[in-house]
Amino acid sequence: MNKQINSIIRQLSEVHNGPIWAGQSYAKKLSQLKGNEMFIRPLPAVHSIAEIIAHIISWRKDTILKLKTGRGELKDTHPDNWRSNDELKTIGWEKTQEEDNKTLLELLELLRDKDDTFLDETYYDPEFGGNYPYSFVLEGMLHHDIYHLGQIGLVIKLLKE
Repeated sequence: MNKQINSIIRQLSEVHNGPIWAGQSYAKKLSQLKGNEMFIRPLPAVHSIAEIIAHIISWRKDTILKLKTGRGELKDTHPDNWRSNDELKTIGWEKTQEEDNKTLLELLELLRDKDDTFLDETYYDPEFGGNYPYSFVLEGMLHHDIYHLGQIGLVIKLLKE
């Protein structure tokens, strides 16, 4: 039975594409952006939306690597953890969004091939320096995405004021 895996897939899908009880999904929030708003840092200590999305992509790619190989590579100190606005402007918003969608779909496809027993299998996590069950990283990804969804909401609010 895949009740837990299917729940994780459903929740990740809903957070990104809706509907969600807690408010707007990523798709809904990002659709509010105009021009180059996604690259604006509304305050010096606040990340731009592009920076936040690139950060999410980096950790999602690392989760995909963990699912495929049993070992991650990314740490908080890695340069891909928080890429600069200048770098992201060069890449462009459209390509960043494509990468976001592509990595989400890849993660969901990898999970569809798993059953609930997989959640108890372990992988090596360099950020935490040990072996952890896959449930740890998958639930963590969901928490991470929800956290940054709220952050994006605040950035949009600051941009619109």
